[in-house]
Amino acid sequence: MDDRITALDLVQAELSEATKAYFDKCREKLGLVPNVLLAYAFDEKKLRAFTDMYNNLMLGDSGLSKLEREMIAVAVSSINHCYYCLTAHGAAVRQLSGEPAMGEMMVMNFRAAQLSDRQRVMLEFAVKLTEEPARIVEADRAALRQAGFSDRDIWDIASTAAFFNMSNRVAAAVDMRPNHEYHAMAR
Repeated sequence: MDDRITALDLVQAELSEATKAYFDKCREKLGLVPNVLLAYAFDEKKLRAFTDMYNNLMLGDSGLSKLEREMIAVAVSSINHCYYCLTAHGAAVRQLSGEPAMGEMMVMNFRAAQLSDRQRVMLEFAVKLTEEPARIVEADRAALRQAGFSDRDIWDIASTAAFFNMSNRVAAAVDMRPNHEYHAMAR
């Protein structure tokens, strides 16, 4: 089994007590420190910027549920074929939905999953933003509003999709590998 985190040879920085405590909290809550955090640990400033944005988008106040935000992560990552994010966030969808098959469908093709109309419109928007951002028009936002999303929700959908597009590209560029534990989670 390959234990590398990325294809790059970056040395972990000396971590602050706050970051060590954050990693301990990850171990306590998740049973592991996600490899994405270890990958960023060569530069604590970059790590903090990443975790601050991630935590705000994925765990902060929003009209989107945690499951919906994870679904966006998986739909975007599926379009981008991001092995790291599909493995990690596919596990989160399995866990949050309580439906392992749904998590697998989301990874392969979200359109195969039984989704609400609200979720389908949300994911179609995230995919269009991923594939053709210059083609987003008012009709796309209107469809989200008609599905019950507020303008703040639309911001959160767009920000989550954009964050995972960035994350997918970094993960692809450095050949980031997911923690092995994700493969067995919520099955």
